[in-house]
Amino acid sequence: MLQLHQFRHSAFCEKVRLVLAAKRLDYTVVEVLPGLGQWQLFRLSGQRQVPVLVDGAEVIADSSAIALHLEARHPEPALLPADPRERAQALLLEDWADTTLAAGCRLALLQAAAADPVLRGALLPDTTPGPLRQLVAGLPEQLGEAMAGAIAVAGSQQLEVRLEQLAALVTATPYLVGERLSLADLAVAAQLSLLKFPASAGAPLAGRGAPGIADNPLLEPLFSWRDRIGAQVGRA
Repeated sequence: MLQLHQFRHSAFCEKVRLVLAAKRLDYTVVEVLPGLGQWQLFRLSGQRQVPVLVDGAEVIADSSAIALHLEARHPEPALLPADPRERAQALLLEDWADTTLAAGCRLALLQAAAADPVLRGALLPDTTPGPLRQLVAGLPEQLGEAMAGAIAVAGSQQLEVRLEQLAALVTATPYLVGERLSLADLAVAAQLSLLKFPASAGAPLAGRGAPGIADNPLLEPLFSWRDRIGAQVGRA
């Protein structure tokens, strides 16, 4: 049985969950508690970052490495196109999603969480002790506003432009590469989960997200596309 060590609300963990779902693989989840849990993860994998997948005697860290491992072990359905050009496009888009898009999404989520105590508390792992959860959620509003103001507005504007371009792209075609679902779709969809949480995030996060993005009507086609991708692999 596969075992996924994760933070529930990590976009990179969501990417791995989407890959596992697309390949119809059963797995168990170990929710990593920040601090002690990360030290235990270090003893297992040699690093403290999630996701980490345990597959029998193999321990694989990093969402891209995990995706490639699963693609090799479970080639059907394929998430990387057979055509070399399309395969290169899918891998380039995955890398863009994991780097440039991920950085913008993290900043937008931090800005939203800084000003929203409900969001701050809900993003903590389920295993977070109650007193710590209350402390984080109850940070003074003025501190949240100061944190939000420290995040560059220019970065947010650039993210919105890129998201509008993505929305136009997925309106024209159901998949980012070729005519089938690929790793590129799953990587992008996973990062979008930080901007407007899907129904699978559960209450109180579902539908919540970054102001100006989650409620932007120009981006609604993009989030609808993300939800269709999730429904296709059974993660609706």
